[in-house]
Amino acid sequence: MNRAPTDRVDDYEAAFHNAQIELVKFQKHVIKNGKKVVLIFEGRDAAGKDGTIKRIVEHLSPRETRVVALGVPSDRDRKAWYFQRYVEHLPIAGEIVLFNRSWYNRAGVERVMGYCTEHEYEEFMKTVPMFEQMLVHCGFTILKYYLDISREEQTRRLRRRRKDPLRQWKLSPIDAKAPKHWEHYSEARNAMLVRTHGILSPWIIVRADDKRLARLNVIRDLLSRCEFHGKSRHSEIPDTKLVFPFNESNLKNGMIAE
Repeated sequence: MNRAPTDRVDDYEAAFHNAQIELVKFQKHVIKNGKKVVLIFEGRDAAGKDGTIKRIVEHLSPRETRVVALGVPSDRDRKAWYFQRYVEHLPIAGEIVLFNRSWYNRAGVERVMGYCTEHEYEEFMKTVPMFEQMLVHCGFTILKYYLDISREEQTRRLRRRRKDPLRQWKLSPIDAKAPKHWEHYSEARNAMLVRTHGILSPWIIVRADDKRLARLNVIRDLLSRCEFHGKSRHSEIPDTKLVFPFNESNLKNGMIAE
């Protein structure tokens, strides 16, 4: 017998509730042990970064949790070391910081839209692995999630944004250009993943066409990668068809949208 939609919704909410309880335990461990946790969320426009971050921080302590979503760099920022304006937002001991887009703007939007020079791009791609390696050696935990959606799903979500008055704040001039640059963004994404994926700070791919499953499985993946006091032995593991470590073969086997 097929299950009713309400049953599936109830199961999802119950699973999410359990995952968020584990998140609270994780944060208590971070605070008590002075951990410094950096969560990076990248992806195409409308990939679901905002919603995923919102559900992660929903029940966490606001004093020890920060969401960083930087705007267009100022003239001063453009003259500074590229990583400088991000460094000031890194967590101190006991904090979790979630970057809604990060220093990887240079490998994505800036690359595609021509907001950086070829030299600036190449310098970033060569130095970001060293930058992240330094952070890890200095005690930071870095988890990098790339939310991947299909071309059709992006078109549907951007159309919904334009029609929904409650989503107007999400619209930007870049959003309007995103579908036209699909192939360019794909090329930039592929180069970013291949060149900046490493053992100390690997990329984790999230197939995010289904928003709810993506959010749940990101949390499960996060929890599965971190040890903390009180961690439930019965915690659900992430669906590895939806969330998985990047491998270059993913670019050819259909696990990442072309």
